[in-house]
Parts: sequence; structure tokens; C-alpha cells
Amino acid sequence: MATTIAPTRAPTKRRVRAVLSWLHLWTGLTVGLAFALVSLAGTVLVFHVDLLKLQHPQLAQHEPVADGRVLDALIARWAPEGMRSLDLPRAELPVWQAYFEDGHRQYFAPEDGTLLLYRSHHDDVLLFLHEWHVELLGGKAGKEMLGIFGWISLALILIGLYLWWPRRGRMLSQLKMHAGPPVRRWLTWHRTIGVVLLPLLLLTTFTGVGMVYSRGFQKVLVATFGGKNVKEPELPASSTPIDWTNAIAHAGTALPDARLARVSVPDPDEGVVGFRAQANGEWHPVGRSTVSLSRDGRVVQAFDATSHRLGMRMSQAFYPLHIGAVGGTTMKWITAFTGLLPAFLLVTGFLFWRRRRGR
Repeated sequence: MATTIAPTRAPTKRRVRAVLSWLHLWTGLTVGLAFALVSLAGTVLVFHVDLLKLQHPQLAQHEPVADGRVLDALIARWAPEGMRSLDLPRAELPVWQAYFEDGHRQYFAPEDGTLLLYRSHHDDVLLFLHEWHVELLGGKAGKEMLGIFGWISLALILIGLYLWWPRRGRMLSQLKMHAGPPVRRWLTWHRTIGVVLLPLLLLTTFTGVGMVYSRGFQKVLVATFGGKNVKEPELPASSTPIDWTNAIAHAGTALPDARLARVSVPDPDEGVVGFRAQANGEWHPVGRSTVSLSRDGRVVQAFDATSHRLGMRMSQAFYPLHIGAVGGTTMKWITAFTGLLPAFLLVTGFLFWRRRRGR
């Protein structure tokens, strides 16, 4: 009588590891290159405002005062040319920063609205890197491609963790880094640095993917942990002139513990005037708190984003965590350092593959 031999788990496990090793190698050498370049741009962008002031010192030579008369003149002059919103002067960047429909930005003196600087991704290195980092210079299609790269990169990181995972009692030996021979050096440097700094790499990659698919992530988090979007109130169309000095004053008192950060330029007959604000305790550098006024300066809605339920707060934490806006200067430098990791892993992985192939 023939006997049936039960298949062992070891050959199957070896086959799985072989397939995953192949995927990890070739995905890392292809998609990993784009991941590394996007991350290197992110390292630079962590210091976007600092580098901007270093390039253009005239931006830092002002007092951060939001004068309603200057705002009125800026909107009258530039709204017809596509200006959609402005960041109010603040201590970090004490000028009006205006955003236009075509993606370019302009900077104005807070005291009289003098144009200080024009920037677009065609003529400014930092904005070029920003466009590359958020949409691969390809608009909506580039952003979708970036999201796909993000998911692949997350899978790449987790596969690497699985391939590294040691047997019981061998954890410390698996973390040891060797100076030679070259094959062993590049392998141990690649896997040890990757594992030790895995939490940082996962955080920046996951939050980046979360921003690309922000709506989907928000729906899941809100359904699981609670929360909802606060819609801007609807008011009848009106041609009443806006007293911007009055509007800034009323918006500032609507949320007394918040900093007014951004104002949306209303359409000529739009009834609502909208401000973004950073409430005390908010991580987002512009804030997710909102103040809505009528054109005659009456506050019709003021919302402090710190009162959101957990799901919405988690959704809104992706951006500040991704750019290192949480935890002060230390976290800023840690985030910048994390952006160097994909390039380091790409290079060490390539050198390991090259040496092993040569051998």
C-alpha cells in the first residue's frame, strides 16, 4: 500500500521567502528610485519657509500685522487675476502670501501691499520640489501615480520586515552591522538601519498615502471613531462691500484663543466670508478651525477644530505629522532625516545586489 507523505511547511516557507525576496529586490530597485527622489524632496521641503527667507531676506524684514485696508486693496487688485486665498502675516513669515488658481504664489508687504516676490514651480526650486513631492509634476494623474507608489512602498517596507524577522533568541545578532566583507556590510547596513528606523519610515509613508487618499481615509476613520465635516453656512448672494478691517476684528474675537491664518477670497456676489484659524492645541500649521461671516461683518459660524471627535482629529493629523509640524524643532529635524532613509536603503540594497551578483 502506498503511503502519503504530508508536505512539510519548510519548503513552502522557503518558496514564499524566495518570491518575496525577488519582489523586494526588484521593486526596491525600480519603484524605490521614485520613492527615494520624492522623499529627498520632502527632506528639503521640511525647511521650506526657512529656505524661502534665506533666499529672499526681504520677506523677513516686516512686522506681522494684518491690516484690513491692505487686504482690501490686495483683493481688489488681484482677485480678478485668479487670487483665491491669502495667508495672513505671522511671526514665521511676516508677509501676505497669496495663492492663485494656476498654482503660483505672490508675496506682499504687510504695511502697504507692495509686491515683494512672484514664485511658480517653473522658476522656483522649492515650488518645483513641492510639485514633484505632491503630484510628480503631473497634476491629478501624477497624484494618483504617487498614491500607487505609496502603497507599493508600504508593501516594500513590510516585506523587508518579514524577510529580516529573526528566529527566537537571534534578535540582537540580526541587528548587528558588519564592516566587511562588502556583501555582508551592505546587507547588514540595509536591514539594520531599515528595522531600527522602521517606525519613522512607516509614519511618513503612511501619512503621505493618507493625504493622497484623504477622503477615503477620512470616511473610514470617521465611521470607526466618530466625527463629521463642518460645512460652511450658506447665505444669500450679496453685493454689499466688505469692510475687511471689521471682518478681521470680528473673526479674531469669534475664536479668541485662535490665530487667524488664512482668508478665502469671496466671489463678487458670494454671501460668506471665510477664515481659517489655528486654535490652541491644533497641530496643523494653518489650522482647521473656521470662522464664517456675512459680508456686513456678522459672525454666522465659528468652529474650534479641537472639539472634533477622534476620527476627524486623526484624519486631520496626517498633514502635520507628515511635515514634522508636531514636536517642535526636534521633530522637524527627525522628519527631515527620515526623508533620507529611502535613498540610503536604495543605495545599500543596490550595492548588496551588485556585489552578490559579481561574486
